[in-house]
Amino acid sequence: MLPATPHTRAPSTPDVAELLRRQQRGLWRYLRQLGAAPDVAEDLMQDTFLIALRRFAGVPSEGQVAAFLRQTAQHLYLRRCRDRSRRERLLAEQVDREWQRDSVHDQGERWLAALRACVDKLHGRAREVVQRFYVDDQDRAAIAAALGMKETGVKTLLQRVRATLRECIERSNAAEP
Repeated sequence: MLPATPHTRAPSTPDVAELLRRQQRGLWRYLRQLGAAPDVAEDLMQDTFLIALRRFAGVPSEGQVAAFLRQTAQHLYLRRCRDRSRRERLLAEQVDREWQRDSVHDQGERWLAALRACVDKLHGRAREVVQRFYVDDQDRAAIAAALGMKETGVKTLLQRVRATLRECIERSNAAEP
């Protein structure tokens, strides 16, 4: 008896994976045209291809694949925009509640004065990293080179300084009526 061989397609019939590969560049460009950032376009393209691989049981035509990919990618992009918009709306609502609670009476002057006072209390690298990042508008790589640190060290230092400033401002504002 002959060993069983896997079923193969005729060489002239492309498989779905090959059709998807041929559509990759065009789909990425389509997503960019919709407004997706390059990294978002990459993510959406991968999600679209996964959906397409599950969707097509047989071998569709090139036109069917292209139309399906565009429609699916557009749907995923619009859903991402809607979700981002929802998050941005919730954030804006939270910021408005906090503004109404803390700053509406003086347009944020008390918080700004507290920030200035807290920054004045910083010393050494903490003060220098704040100066370079927020006043001189240097990126983390430039700050790391100037201070003899790694970029991840600058990131960590900035996170710690922000937390320290936040606590200082909250203590200062809690002490004032």
